Amino acid sequence: MQTEQNGNDNSETESAEWLGDSFYFPLPETQGDPIESEELTFYVQTVAEDLGVPWGMAFLPDGHVLISQRNGTLHLIRDGEVLDTPVANVPEVWARGQGGLLDMTLHPDYEENGWIYMSYSKPGDGGANTAVIRTRLNPDAPALEDIEELYVGTPFSGRGQHFGGRIAFDPEGYLYFSIGDRGEMETAQDLTKSNGSVIRLNDDGSIPEDNPFVGREGLDEIYTYGLRNIQGMDVHPETGKIWTNEHGPRGGDEINVHSAGANYGWPEITYGINYNGTIITEETEREGMEQPVTYWDPSIAPSGLTFVTSDRYPGWQGDILNGALAFQLISRVEVDGTDFQSEERILEGIGRIRDIEEAPDGYIYFTNESNGTLSRIIPIQD
Repeated sequence: MQTEQNGNDNSETESAEWLGDSFYFPLPETQGDPIESEELTFYVQTVAEDLGVPWGMAFLPDGHVLISQRNGTLHLIRDGEVLDTPVANVPEVWARGQGGLLDMTLHPDYEENGWIYMSYSKPGDGGANTAVIRTRLNPDAPALEDIEELYVGTPFSGRGQHFGGRIAFDPEGYLYFSIGDRGEMETAQDLTKSNGSVIRLNDDGSIPEDNPFVGREGLDEIYTYGLRNIQGMDVHPETGKIWTNEHGPRGGDEINVHSAGANYGWPEITYGINYNGTIITEETEREGMEQPVTYWDPSIAPSGLTFVTSDRYPGWQGDILNGALAFQLISRVEVDGTDFQSEERILEGIGRIRDIEEAPDGYIYFTNESNGTLSRIIPIQD
């Protein structure tokens, strides 16, 4: 399955005349307080407020921005302003615990087909699990149209945690999304269940013939497994590989690179312990199970993840930015290939950063669920 990549391709971004200094939101008339980091001086501009508990975001090429709210509300931002009326026809969500309306991403050929992909916790017999739909937006209503359900994880659970829900397309146009272990850790090693895995589908929801478990024991849709609760996902701008971060228990948050059929070990291996201090396992390594690029101990509770490709951030190009919930900051991780090099922590204490994205205008945006805002990082040029 081949489609043209439409993501963080810097050549496309720089050639778009509409970018200028800003596209989605006007630049402030006065610069904010400068913040010094190791490679860059910048300030933060809050561009939208009163977003409740914002989860995911999608930047449309016509200038609209979509923001999902965990309670099931979908906000549309037009001309830099949040519309008073939420987007209609959002599916019913199981808005309990960590469940709700989750991530969004655009089809690589969005400008031709208009498909928007969304994840959410779907209610049903036994509780809920993560589901993915694709839909189109009527911005004038505003409302979702042409909704197609592509996948629903199994089994359902009444537990309120670990839905995963991050979504990404690779350069070949395959759809990937995460489903957490739903608080039942043993399911992450069970290939007959979708929990604790990354799912890989064609853009229409069908299963690619070259998925690693097709024709073998287990679910054909599973791409990787042994995962606890992936909260950040992006595609490496050069290799096209899926990179993720995930929540460990008490310690053991990880960054991973995904390869077909790989087992990431949860809960057979981990660098964390139970929240009550008891041991999950003494093992941190085992043959046949992948090691993370890096891990955090203590846990920062990583959330959104994005690779920096924009020319606006020359000191950060190629680095990973992770939001953090528990530590309320942004973590900048420098890697060389798949080797960890260093970490810098910025904006410490700013609030629970849920999502972070590099938008088509070249700016980095992040949602803050502590105060219900959308903000962007604006570099200060020398």
